[in-house]
Amino acid sequence: MELDQLRYFLRVAERSSFTRAAEDLMISQPALSRSIQKLEEEIGQPVFERKTRSVSLTDAGTLLQARVQQVFSILEDTKAEITDDGESGRIRIGTIPTIGPYFLPEILSRFSAAFPKATLIVQEDTTDPLLKSCTQGEIDLAIVALPISAKYLEVEILFDEELLLVLPLDHPLVHKSKIHLSDVEPFPFVLLNEAHCLSDTILSFCRQRSFQPVAVGRTSQLTMVQELVSLSHGISMIPAMARHRDQSDRRVYRSFSSPKPMRTLAVVWNPYRFESRLLKAFREHLHR
Repeated sequence: MELDQLRYFLRVAERSSFTRAAEDLMISQPALSRSIQKLEEEIGQPVFERKTRSVSLTDAGTLLQARVQQVFSILEDTKAEITDDGESGRIRIGTIPTIGPYFLPEILSRFSAAFPKATLIVQEDTTDPLLKSCTQGEIDLAIVALPISAKYLEVEILFDEELLLVLPLDHPLVHKSKIHLSDVEPFPFVLLNEAHCLSDTILSFCRQRSFQPVAVGRTSQLTMVQELVSLSHGISMIPAMARHRDQSDRRVYRSFSSPKPMRTLAVVWNPYRFESRLLKAFREHLHR
């Protein structure tokens, strides 16, 4: 087996298509098909089940995919360990959308100034895909909100953050000196869609206090939640870091009286992968 063959195999498995994989790899589809066919001849059985418009892994292909990913991880870690000088290299950072735009810019700027030879690559996604990418070694670490369900990943808590109530300017709760969770029960909520863990955090906090918010709007962007609140479509809870970046005067933020809704931010990584001195330095910067 050749490394190019295995790399081609992984791309076809990822894309579930010879056509799309060939486009990604910038080779002809016939050349890609011949490479996979040769691989199957060496193994002695098919690794893909061919369908009309797509392909899927056979049992042999699923096993091969796991092993090939391990091989490439070992090769990548070996190269990283050999070239580890503590100053240069690449760090692939995953982050969820409700953290990345508000927390990372200052971190990235400060780290780049301290390590100008480092290359920082940011991948934004929801929690589950990031944890999968972290487990498979596609990213070096991920910054997420707890709780998470992930085996074989190391978890380090960064800090707790308050969730603030956001209201339109004409809302009756704006002038209330103390706001309790019971005060917001009559009002509809605007939330992020189900893929975002922030909505789970909000709903969990409310349910623990025997209150089920009624969601009248769902969106994939935190900024859209804020805008919909400004238009009196509902109220919501927003992380304090997002409030600090909000320059709009069309909405107001209030803290809840105790107990306050909170979320816990953490950094996760795969402890079975090689950790460069540069990566360790970046994790230290997350605490500053």
